[in-house]
Amino acid sequence: MSFLRSDTPADLVKHLLLIVVLVAALVFGFFQVYLPITTNHGETIVVPKVTGMNQADLEDYLDERNLAYLVDDSTYNAGIKPGTVLQQEPKAGEQVKEGRKLYVTVSMKNPPVIKMPKLTDGSVKNAQMILKSYDLVVGQLKFVPNILKDAVLRQSVNGKEIAAGDPITKGTRVDLEVGDGLGNQEFPVPNLVNMPADEATTLLVGQGLQVGEIFYEPASNGEADGTVTRQRPVPGPGTTIRMGQLVDLWVAGTGPLKGVD
Repeated sequence: MSFLRSDTPADLVKHLLLIVVLVAALVFGFFQVYLPITTNHGETIVVPKVTGMNQADLEDYLDERNLAYLVDDSTYNAGIKPGTVLQQEPKAGEQVKEGRKLYVTVSMKNPPVIKMPKLTDGSVKNAQMILKSYDLVVGQLKFVPNILKDAVLRQSVNGKEIAAGDPITKGTRVDLEVGDGLGNQEFPVPNLVNMPADEATTLLVGQGLQVGEIFYEPASNGEADGTVTRQRPVPGPGTTIRMGQLVDLWVAGTGPLKGVD
């Protein structure tokens, strides 16, 4: 006679079901009863708008609403009062729990100091884009005689030249001296009449002048096609021209010849 008892398969199934029910009850109680009680689940606050407020008023304002804040960034803007809240996270209108900390960005009182970028040897358009990206202001553009048209020749602040790498505060106005495409040296207008047009254009380029418009007209004195018959400005005693200026040409013929634009 045996005193040991062995469970039947039906008993094992009952035990397993009992264990499953107990575990499910514990999980349900933890997430649906315990956590809501300990974390104030469902009790939320609508985030107020704090952008535009002054940082000095922020602590009391949020404390009344059971919220807090932390300045996680600052930036400089000359047109905004120092201490003004520029950005916030979470955004206004979002729902958060009591005690939630808002992260804000405020405007700085003093502009940060940066290194002056190099603007010379580049175009004035490129210089303007660089200044904007560095939060610097484009000041006076002074065009001076120079064959390098629209090239930045000098960068200065308050009348004093500033080198690349020198310290400068954001928001500073930077004046630029820019080439007007014309040299400051004057010389007599070259006489191109009766020259082949291709030789005339080569001569102009060699003297730092630009070929302007080319007009084609029938030969009036038996000139060969492609010969320069007239020019503007007209050469003569006392007539001078500066580097970079345009010279228009009238050429015998009905259209461009090979090598002549």
